[in-house]
Amino acid sequence: MHPILINLGFLQIPTYGVMLVTAVLLALWTAKRRADGAGLDGARIVDLGLWLVIWALLGSKALLVIVEAPRYLHHPADLIGVLRAGGVFLGGLIAALIAAAVLFRRYKLQFLPTADVLMPSVSLGQAIGRIGCLMAGCCWGKACHLPWAITYTSPVAAQNVGTPLNVPLQPFPVYALLFNLSLYGLLAWLYRRRVTTGRVFATYLVLYGAGRFLLEYTRGDAERGFVIHGVLSTSQAIGIVLVLIGIGTHYWIGRRRTS
Repeated sequence: MHPILINLGFLQIPTYGVMLVTAVLLALWTAKRRADGAGLDGARIVDLGLWLVIWALLGSKALLVIVEAPRYLHHPADLIGVLRAGGVFLGGLIAALIAAAVLFRRYKLQFLPTADVLMPSVSLGQAIGRIGCLMAGCCWGKACHLPWAITYTSPVAAQNVGTPLNVPLQPFPVYALLFNLSLYGLLAWLYRRRVTTGRVFATYLVLYGAGRFLLEYTRGDAERGFVIHGVLSTSQAIGIVLVLIGIGTHYWIGRRRTS
């Protein structure tokens, strides 16, 4: 756990920021290669991807503020921590999808073929981003005594994002890293198999929504928002919506092929 990757005294470079940049660059590079191979304009896909990343960052931080509104109302000074935290990915996904509805028309791109190109790279970017979460100490898990539990010790992380120190915790960022890497591998494989247009996108929605729903049970940052307090978190509720949209998209694709 190293919240600060480089500390020169007058300059501090946070590890999360470095991993975020790495995630974006690798995601855009793999998306461009996939787009070029599919006969799409790779440069335009990269341009689109950059805009979606910007909106995703804004959306993730906005949802973080929303779900932790009571905390920020009582301690407004804590809002500065939003700049250091990664935010809530599902908020970023929603913001990116809304922005995509506008940008796809502007760039004259078809939604489903372009989404199929992007989604494996989204999973790859998420996986790399979780390394940043682990290093920064955010998105920590519940207390546990499993052999693979992790214990945070950095006072910088505690100061920045409230990480509990010296307590064995579920390694949620590691779980999410492994899950997203596996999802990336599956989606990339499906894309190479040239499945029906839209299937890769729909599969991402179903599997990510379901996986995130289950992984939430290992989260330990209890101040996060709940739709049903102590039963259904905001992220789980959004995960259910993603699964339903994904299933609906799969059904629609199947009906369209048979009609």
